Amino acid sequence: MANLAATYGELGQYREAEPLKSSVLKERQKLLGDDHPATLLAMANLAVTYGHLGRYREAETLQISVLKERQKLLGDDHPATLLAMANLAATYGQLGRYREAEPLESSVLKERQKLLGDDHPATLLAMANLAVTYGQLGRYREAEPLQMSVLKERQKLLGDDHPDTLTAMANLAVTYGQLGRYREAEPLKVSVLKECQKLLGDDHPDTLRAMANLAATYGQLGRYREAEPLEISVLKERQKLLGDDHPATLLAMANLAVTYGELGRYREAEPLEISVLKERQKLLGDDHPATLLAMANLAVTYGELGRYREAEPLEISVLKERQKLLGDDHPATLLAMANLAVTYGELGRYREAEPLESSVLKERQKLLGDDHPDTLTAMANLAVTYGQLGRYREAEPLKVSVLKECQKLLGDDHPDTLRAMANLAVTYGQLGRYREAEPLEISVLKERQKLLGDDHPDTLRAMANLAATYGKLGRYREAEPLEVSVLKERQKLLGDDHPATLLAMANLAATALEVSVLKERRKLLGDDHPATLLAMANLAVTYGELGRHREAEPLESSVLKERQKLLGDDHPATLSAMANLAITFYRTSRHQEAENLQLQVVAKRRDVLGADHPDTLQAAEDLKATQDALDKDKDSERSVKRIFKLFSRLKFSPSKR
Repeated sequence: MANLAATYGELGQYREAEPLKSSVLKERQKLLGDDHPATLLAMANLAVTYGHLGRYREAETLQISVLKERQKLLGDDHPATLLAMANLAATYGQLGRYREAEPLESSVLKERQKLLGDDHPATLLAMANLAVTYGQLGRYREAEPLQMSVLKERQKLLGDDHPDTLTAMANLAVTYGQLGRYREAEPLKVSVLKECQKLLGDDHPDTLRAMANLAATYGQLGRYREAEPLEISVLKERQKLLGDDHPATLLAMANLAVTYGELGRYREAEPLEISVLKERQKLLGDDHPATLLAMANLAVTYGELGRYREAEPLEISVLKERQKLLGDDHPATLLAMANLAVTYGELGRYREAEPLESSVLKERQKLLGDDHPDTLTAMANLAVTYGQLGRYREAEPLKVSVLKECQKLLGDDHPDTLRAMANLAVTYGQLGRYREAEPLEISVLKERQKLLGDDHPDTLRAMANLAATYGKLGRYREAEPLEVSVLKERQKLLGDDHPATLLAMANLAATALEVSVLKERRKLLGDDHPATLLAMANLAVTYGELGRHREAEPLESSVLKERQKLLGDDHPATLSAMANLAITFYRTSRHQEAENLQLQVVAKRRDVLGADHPDTLQAAEDLKATQDALDKDKDSERSVKRIFKLFSRLKFSPSKR
């Protein structure tokens, strides 16, 4: 019975193995007693099967018993005791308790090196396990040399195509991915998958793991369309082999959902992520790293769907739990902090976002180095926040650095490189350097169309950015068809009430559309959100162009007050609001009120944007027009006074008719 159970285990048929192993354990307990070596072996085997079935808490209880009994019976350094220690450490890892796993694995490695030598298979397994735990703790640089040693020794000892050699190769490839060296990871993962398929068959758990790992690398390289069919295959096979609620099945579902998100198919991602979160909460508990990852992924999808208020509480929970479980400087904690900062940015709370992003950048530089993709993402996020805070000059050098590093590390056509290019173009636009922005935006649009397709959210964003630049350059005929396309695609993909759809509607800018945009943004984001205020400002500008100045003025006053409160007096968006209100005052002949505002706008824009920025020059021009009008008012007033003086001398006043 024990042999048949072992065979089922080797074939990955853990459900068939479990009842057999339970029977073996019960019989041995009855026949030999609880502390007999053969009983302990049966207990250890059943615990391993529980682990394969994702029942880690049941496995832990058994493994603690096995370890204690073997220490008592055989001593701390006996091979069987060390195996029990290694198994318990592996279960701690599955439960996300990496800090408890590490000292056990270090002990196992030291004892095996002493007892069996450096190149014994059991020593190499201990080294591999410790390396995996280092990876889980974010200590990728400590993991890499261990994994290289394991791979070399196994190739020498077992050959290139042995399952243990392939596992070593796969683990090293995962570490390369964690270190941002995706191009080094890919050929290793392709080799592992091919060998597993040849050796074990397409539906073996190790083959499916290899397929999932390769799909992850395709995702990291921005090749989402190549990742998707692999992930669908992995999910289907795991559902068939392990059931819908097995941790490995849930991981496959989560990975597919992430890929749907990267492909802009957020509505397909959401139900998968909700399922994963519910199952993990039930199976692993609320504070397990895998549960927190599911929560974080769902929050990101809510953000992409414009549901920032639903995303925020999830992200706060993830951050708090990861700080408690993994520490402040763990890569997963930093990712949670970065995600929360992005959500604060989307909610217009840029001042809350900035310190979080600064912390993430510093920690990632320390932990991963300046050129790691995650460090570059942190730098890019901080630069975007600087832009939102109107600190364009601080944003530019960061964005230039990010673009150069991404081109060097990932290539010109990687999604992260294109994002860096798009971000730099935005800053050029904010600095009034539209001609420098245009070629970057054209490149981004072409590459995204090629890589992601015409209807991907990132492609549409690139199209919208290029249209905005054409508008700034006065090339409205080139801008309009792009804006129409963006609006149609976003309505189809995201729905009429998504923030990105509303932005497209606002950019197209007919009055009826602008009224709709304002209503929807108020409903979705609240009255004081930056996007709501932009819609209000745009509608006011349109009212002004139509000569409906009395309708424009209260909107512009509200925008100015809210932006002063939200962004501060010298933020470029606040200054735009001030300039717009001044124009309305000018048009309604309230020249003195207009001048008071325009003097502030000119002075602040000089400080913030520079004397030669187009917005500064426009403000100076507007001020001159207002001052000319004031001079005319004074001349007119002086003329009226002279006429009244003349009439008073003549002893009569002008007739009243």
